[in-house]
Amino acid sequence: MDISILGIPMDLGAGRRGVDMGPGALRNARLNAALRELGHRVHDLGDVAVTIPETVDRLESQGLIFKDSILNACTESYRRLSALGPEVFPISIGGDHSMSMGTVPGASQGRRTGLIWVDAHTDYNTPGSSPSGNIHGMPVAHLTGLGDPQLSSIGGAGWRVDPSDIVMIGIRSVDTAERQLVREAGIKVYTMKDVDQMGISRIAHETLERLSGVERLHVSFDADALDPTLCPGVGTPVPGGLSYREGHLLMELFAESRRVTSLDIVEVNPTLDTRNATAEVMVGMAASLMGQQIM
Repeated sequence: MDISILGIPMDLGAGRRGVDMGPGALRNARLNAALRELGHRVHDLGDVAVTIPETVDRLESQGLIFKDSILNACTESYRRLSALGPEVFPISIGGDHSMSMGTVPGASQGRRTGLIWVDAHTDYNTPGSSPSGNIHGMPVAHLTGLGDPQLSSIGGAGWRVDPSDIVMIGIRSVDTAERQLVREAGIKVYTMKDVDQMGISRIAHETLERLSGVERLHVSFDADALDPTLCPGVGTPVPGGLSYREGHLLMELFAESRRVTSLDIVEVNPTLDTRNATAEVMVGMAASLMGQQIM
């Protein structure tokens, strides 16, 4: 398989610095080599240029923190990914989760896309509901057309992810107003309670069944979906996350389906990490999604 890796070294959407070094940490953890060892042809596209936070005002537009700079980075990510063609498997490495406003439409190739959001958070705030104004808590809402008109139209006029084509897995931290928005949208959410009760295998199979009618599947994997004892290098850790084997099994089952067409790896923060452990775990998750097997 032809894989293209695009780095998006952005920490503009988060509330703390450091996650902009995530792409470098993932490359240092041998992401490219791990994929080549699986027999894939890997082309590293380098990094998208991202504004340095200290060089711009925090409140750039309508109260959204660093909105204009995030819009620019996401638009460039969209442009780079959409130019690849449908036969390429893009892996976007970040960087905070606001980057998905560009990577998801870019990887979709203009086609109906199912979004599998593996995260501790639903990231479905709008500018009106967000308690912080940090855009990394808003990408899914913008991908469905809510919120700021510019951020919600990066994929072009009319491009949207239908809420019925979104499945969230590993959720355990949701703001009050955000919870109501998710319910109104009808997004399928598997919380950690569901993981405990149902098991990750059943959740994976139900996810694939629910999204059986879409042309492309995009997995957006936030490192904080995994338990912080496994992945300490994240900016918004929440106890009680997915275990090592739950994460790998989820990726292995998605790999067996042969239906996933693109991947994000986000929110790896080396400044909060221990010996690059979080990046190494996330490289392992990517390898499982791309076909690594025990036997």
